[in-house]
Amino acid sequence: MKLKLDIAPDIVAMMAAEVAAGERAVTAAMREAGTGLKTAWRGQITGAGLGRRLANSIRNQNFPRSGESLDAAALVWSKAPVIVGAHDTGPLIRSKDGFWLAIPLPAAGKSTRGGRITPGEWERRRGLRLRFVYRRTGPSLLVAEGRLNTKGQAVVSRSKTGRGKVTAPIFLLVPQVKLPKRFNLDRDAERALVSVPGLIVANWVDRKFE
Repeated sequence: MKLKLDIAPDIVAMMAAEVAAGERAVTAAMREAGTGLKTAWRGQITGAGLGRRLANSIRNQNFPRSGESLDAAALVWSKAPVIVGAHDTGPLIRSKDGFWLAIPLPAAGKSTRGGRITPGEWERRRGLRLRFVYRRTGPSLLVAEGRLNTKGQAVVSRSKTGRGKVTAPIFLLVPQVKLPKRFNLDRDAERALVSVPGLIVANWVDRKFE
């Protein structure tokens, strides 16, 4: 007696096809999760009123960069980690030298380099000297003697009679500042992580019925 066993379909081919389906599903799921997290983080930044430029600092990269893998991963990060991290954690900021933090007031204007102007830059640009004014209650001040232009910024007074000359507060001086927490990036990261198993299953099943 002779026995012949034929296995149809081919088990090896079936397993190879299933592995390939898994690689596609995992890779697609990680791409979706990474893109979704990037979008969520950007939404938090613009929702906090910090602008599209900072929001666009959020980037994502998929691994492998090409092809598909069961070990696929997604990396989401910011190209401005210090700024984004500060608004995410709400840190207590102190002066590096242990003295005062100078907070520019509207009369100070803007820095030519972008961001907040410093007392040293302000004096160089305006040609005025800042004077320290101690206050027992409330923050102390750096003030300047000059006039206010049409933008409300302190500039040199050219009047020989002193007409229009004012003592303008230019900077508030405080020992420390508590930056408000404006983001919750961990919340969106956790949601993205939790979504991954469902995305893998959905992509695996959808592929089977294409």
